Amino acid sequence: MDKIPVYVSPVFILTTIATSVFIYFSVHQAQNNKKEKTALIVGLLISVWLVLTALLGHNNFYLDFDAKPPRLVFGIVPPLLTILALFVNSKSRAYLRNIPITTLTYLHTVRVPVEMVLWWLFLGGLVPKLMTFEGINYDILSGVTAPFIAIFAMGFKNKRRLVAIIWNIIALILLINIVGHAILSAPFPFQKFAFDMPNVGVLYFPYVWLPTFIVPAVLFSHLVALMKLFEVKSGLK
Repeated sequence: MDKIPVYVSPVFILTTIATSVFIYFSVHQAQNNKKEKTALIVGLLISVWLVLTALLGHNNFYLDFDAKPPRLVFGIVPPLLTILALFVNSKSRAYLRNIPITTLTYLHTVRVPVEMVLWWLFLGGLVPKLMTFEGINYDILSGVTAPFIAIFAMGFKNKRRLVAIIWNIIALILLINIVGHAILSAPFPFQKFAFDMPNVGVLYFPYVWLPTFIVPAVLFSHLVALMKLFEVKSGLK
């Protein structure tokens, strides 16, 4: 970690904070009245999760490569199960329909600084080149195009709706691509790539927030957006 410039961690911490703010305000905008506390509860739960994963990362919990299952599972599975529960439950799914799709789209701008951080980690020898935009990670395109999609493609017209659907699907595929390669590049028993420079950077604090929070948040945003886009009767807002 000594090879990583001092500004990288603050950039990533600010990116994580920005992601949490996007999630908070998206939930806040979905509230039906001022007395509702859903956004506050979500904000508190996110804060607790970030503190918990930060403490584990700071104490090198995720760096035990001999553990079975890999300890990163304990940072990835809870948010994924939470997302699944939100979509399975009819009441929470109805609430998700009220989240403004534009806010969810703007959230994807955090993918730009994330890609810069991954590149810096690669230069420091902590992640393989394939996880950067110099390799096979084109996720930065999602972040760059997100504001334009939010401004020009969100509306009731079928043509704009189609553009938004296509963009979300492509951006989701790009996310799955880098997540899959990142997992298979980590020094776990099932590693398939990057044996000369494995993916260990995201197992340290604060970068562990990438797989345990930012990626799930991005996935959540895509899934909610696609649900709204395919449900014409719900409209877009």
